[in-house]
Amino acid sequence: MQIHKVAVIGSGVMGSTIAAHLANAGIPSLLLDIVPTKLTAKEEAAGLTLEDRKVRNSIAETNKGNLKKMNPAPLLVPEFAERIEVGNLNDDLVRLSEVDWVIEVVVERLDIKVDLFRKIAAQVRPGTIVSSNTSGISLKSMVEGLPESFTQYFLGTHFFNPPRYMKLLEVIPGPNTDPDVLKSLCEFGERVLGKGVILAKDTPNFIANRIGVYGLAVTLQEMMRSGLSVDEVDALTGPVMGRPKSASFRTVDLVGLDTFIHTANTVAVGVPAEKDNFALLEFMQTMLKNGWLGDKTKQGFYKKSKGPQGKIVEVLDPQTMTYVPKKSVKFASLDRAKAAGGLTDKIRTLVNGKDAGAEFSWNVLKPVLLYAATLAKDIADNITGIDEGMRWGFNWQMGPFELWDALGVKAIAARIVAEGGTLPPLVEELLAKGHERFYQKTETGQLSYYEDGDYRQKPVSPYAFSLKQAHKAGKVITSNAGASLVDLGDGVACLEFHSPNNSIGADILNMIHKSLAEVDKNYLGLVIGNQGKNFCVGANLMQILLEAEDENWDDLDLMVREFQNGTMALKYAKKPVVAAPFGMTLGGGAEICLHSHAIQASSETYMGLVEMGVGLIPGGGGTKEMAMRAMEGVLPGVQVAPDYFFAKRFEAIAMAHVSTSAEKARQLGYLRDHDRYSMNPEHIILDAKARVIDLARNFRPNLKTKVKMGGAGVRATLELALYGMHEGNYISDYDRHMGNKLAYAITGGDRPAGTLVDEQYLLDLEREAFMSLVGEPKTQDRIRHMLAKGKPLRN
Repeated sequence: MQIHKVAVIGSGVMGSTIAAHLANAGIPSLLLDIVPTKLTAKEEAAGLTLEDRKVRNSIAETNKGNLKKMNPAPLLVPEFAERIEVGNLNDDLVRLSEVDWVIEVVVERLDIKVDLFRKIAAQVRPGTIVSSNTSGISLKSMVEGLPESFTQYFLGTHFFNPPRYMKLLEVIPGPNTDPDVLKSLCEFGERVLGKGVILAKDTPNFIANRIGVYGLAVTLQEMMRSGLSVDEVDALTGPVMGRPKSASFRTVDLVGLDTFIHTANTVAVGVPAEKDNFALLEFMQTMLKNGWLGDKTKQGFYKKSKGPQGKIVEVLDPQTMTYVPKKSVKFASLDRAKAAGGLTDKIRTLVNGKDAGAEFSWNVLKPVLLYAATLAKDIADNITGIDEGMRWGFNWQMGPFELWDALGVKAIAARIVAEGGTLPPLVEELLAKGHERFYQKTETGQLSYYEDGDYRQKPVSPYAFSLKQAHKAGKVITSNAGASLVDLGDGVACLEFHSPNNSIGADILNMIHKSLAEVDKNYLGLVIGNQGKNFCVGANLMQILLEAEDENWDDLDLMVREFQNGTMALKYAKKPVVAAPFGMTLGGGAEICLHSHAIQASSETYMGLVEMGVGLIPGGGGTKEMAMRAMEGVLPGVQVAPDYFFAKRFEAIAMAHVSTSAEKARQLGYLRDHDRYSMNPEHIILDAKARVIDLARNFRPNLKTKVKMGGAGVRATLELALYGMHEGNYISDYDRHMGNKLAYAITGGDRPAGTLVDEQYLLDLEREAFMSLVGEPKTQDRIRHMLAKGKPLRN
């Protein structure tokens, strides 16, 4: 089933950002909304009427325009907004015949949805997929009375906000959904949209919101019972409990109190037996009445303001309904939990303490574990969907059943019974069968989950590859402390970094040469990728600083030469090399990518040559590569002024620009036209492998070429720009000094404009500039500050 174009009906925040994410994936959309009932003052002044097309499309057009103003940005680059066409429901509903998928994202009212789906059914082509983005209204009730030819293509697709960044997509079969339609849309969600897809049942709030909102409701009730403050609760229910930094009440402020209450009411109305669990507390009714909804109204559970000493953060006291200063939270159990080792030890330490903080933590964790185990078979096909839903939709580090296992099913069950509680049938069944875990792992890392008295192997996506499992399966070809060469199968190897922060040191450089030699003899080509938190944060800054402080200049010079030799070996490898970056890809990590034959990035790749932030210039060939790319695309024989082309590449380095996406990395010159990216970060290893196989079919190694220099004229233009920024107080004296060094290196030093030089000449220039800067006290101060604070110093 092919999806080439989509219609999104409802252009509010959720609808427009879904359209934006479709645009990110290369899918054009038609964004429709209602026709306004009156003119704005601006439209009246322009002489427009309600019949003008511009007015009739204005709601969708305005919301499309708002996409470029949102933070975080819903689009990979602003230009992708052009992939969204706007219209209105009166004039353009007939155009639904043009699309392959219709997504309804209108107000959460059943009567409105029922009426809309009747109109949609009359317009779509046979076989068009139609889905609702409802967060919990019954799908069956939306399409009652509509023909089976329509309902077999109808289902729920619940995106989480913001769609670009939230991994979870809940797919909910309707009463008559064709299994092939369900399967196709799940695959499209994973493969094309990059989502973590879980199947949910048609119950109120589905999976993640059902459990997540219940957990927040329990937390609110326990806060009022225990007398703990908002900031104390957030300290206990944040990272130390395996939850995001926003914890409980910062999360409510982020999503909006009104949204939270609406979601809670969905269960209260849909499941009357649970009404008391989701009852609205009196102080929250006051918050709603006062418009204290959270971030969108500038105050909710937290309130931020500016004072003489900077930002002031206050928290709501629900007893007095006043804001009080945020305080430092102290519980002995919390301190011990923070000092514990892994997450399991942290949570176990927290809930087994003897103070008020430990009591509160257990009293909010226990109900969630019981609730998930009680509802499991009603809301999901199996327990994996519940755990994935909470990890992907609420950013928990462990889902409920993973928590049962981590803390010990037997131990938790015994404690609950000792406290007078009742175990859910699922837990009793597990224990009665003699099992003590919901999950089991094989020696090779394959996962099985408990269901109906037995363990079933969890399906693995055919598009994903686990390097961790490859290690366990004996697929490592060779390795050292910083990197490994792993067999991906089909004649492709993967160079995996696993040094601290994947920073580049001697181990990785040695493994580059060893890997290329092995691949040259026995493999089709090489992927450079890993599955750490980030692809690579650059060179080992601590090592550079220590050598500089000891004035080991020869050792530093050799270190830079070896890095340059490593990147050049990649560029001129005899077999194809494909880099697979994701997340932070900085400094030396970006230089590794720049020298690969091709890049298969994650769409969420934040790439940059950031060395200027620590007082240096790129020294691993990055400056040289940007100089070579400056005039790429200019046809031979065409005479153009090189200033602009060099200025764009110079600016990317001088301003330490980091891309906000893979597409932005292309605009900055880090990715080329032939480079690609995957929407799903879990797919990039196998996508890069496929790219290697494709390149290997007719691969020709790079041949060394001469590079035309920008010369003194271009350098003067760059230095003039630096002078202007310095005079305007945009950069410091030392920024200007470093910029001049960079300008000298990137334009070819003293060689006249148009001179052809080899790459080694440019490498020598950048290495000399690097070495001259690393010896300066202000550069060393910048490196120290970055290592200590994680932020650049402007001195």
